[in-house]
Amino acid sequence: EKTASLARWKSKVGEKEAERVKNEAASRGTAMHQFLEYYVQNQKLLDLTDEGREASSMGQAIIENGLKDLEEIWGSEVTLFYPGLYAGQTDLCGIFTGRESIVDFKQTNKPKKREWIEDYFIQSAAYAMAHDVIYGTCIDQGVILMCSKDGFFQKFTSNGADFTRFKHKFLGRIDQFYQKK
Repeated sequence: EKTASLARWKSKVGEKEAERVKNEAASRGTAMHQFLEYYVQNQKLLDLTDEGREASSMGQAIIENGLKDLEEIWGSEVTLFYPGLYAGQTDLCGIFTGRESIVDFKQTNKPKKREWIEDYFIQSAAYAMAHDVIYGTCIDQGVILMCSKDGFFQKFTSNGADFTRFKHKFLGRIDQFYQKK
């Protein structure tokens, strides 16, 4: 479904425009992540390019509206792995609204509905399981802090049984991947 939707959009706007939009969003997302990484590490980042100013404005919206609920930071840009199965890197892990959490920063061209971001929660669940196995934690919450390029902030959370459901979905994907191999 997602692939078909993306293909329809590409045919509508054209391959060249689709590539431009994709590259612009990826570049802005990288700049926003870097701004937030510096902030979490108590450092400042000043990027006076147009892209840098836009990304820092988006990052500031995440700081003011989302990170206020962050009580404890365990790590930023943490490389995690589940021995023998998978590896990845999470934006942030720690205590968020009183719960052990994986926190992910996202930029978007336009605001999202919760049902559109299931893959973000599945990814957070994968990181949570890896963190639990390596560090002996019991992470039961995924937090997505998102800002659109026009400055609209959104916070999405999944915890408890809902978050466990995403862990199971990820394990199902892992199983499918290794069956194909």
